[in-house]
Amino acid sequence: MAVKSRANAAPRVARAHALAPRRDVGVVLQGVRRLDRGLRLAARKVERQTGLSAAQLFVLDQLSVQHPLSLNELAERTLTDRSSVSGVVDRLEDAGLVSRRSAEHDRRRAEIRITGDGRAVLNRAPPPPTQLLLDALRRLPRSSVERLGRTLAQLNVELGFHETDMLFEDR
Repeated sequence: MAVKSRANAAPRVARAHALAPRRDVGVVLQGVRRLDRGLRLAARKVERQTGLSAAQLFVLDQLSVQHPLSLNELAERTLTDRSSVSGVVDRLEDAGLVSRRSAEHDRRRAEIRITGDGRAVLNRAPPPPTQLLLDALRRLPRSSVERLGRTLAQLNVELGFHETDMLFEDR
């Protein structure tokens, strides 16, 4: 019994040590909480007002600025990868909010365009949370954004988080 108690005591000690208050860690945790809450609330507002995910609205928004776009170009504009944006485009196409056609000059290239219904949804929609985040990052000094990027990359490595999708679009 004593061996079992000692074995159980070690993890408790490690957990208690991990939870010891550190002001710098508390400030970061509070910042992450605010960011998470603000972005989640903005995403819910999008879903409530449009019936779309925030990722779908972000793609529509990008297509309204410049179209037609290929999947590769759209992935570049949304700062994600082709496979992530492809699933979002599929759902938007199923809903009749975008159309996909072969390009006249290159039949291998699919061109994606926002439809009239897509523009109507976009016109009544709040800003996508991803756009809010991008706008805020652009207002920060470049050195701060670069430092934040490095720090988040290190944090994700520590957490073992390697997968990425578009923000607010779970596969």
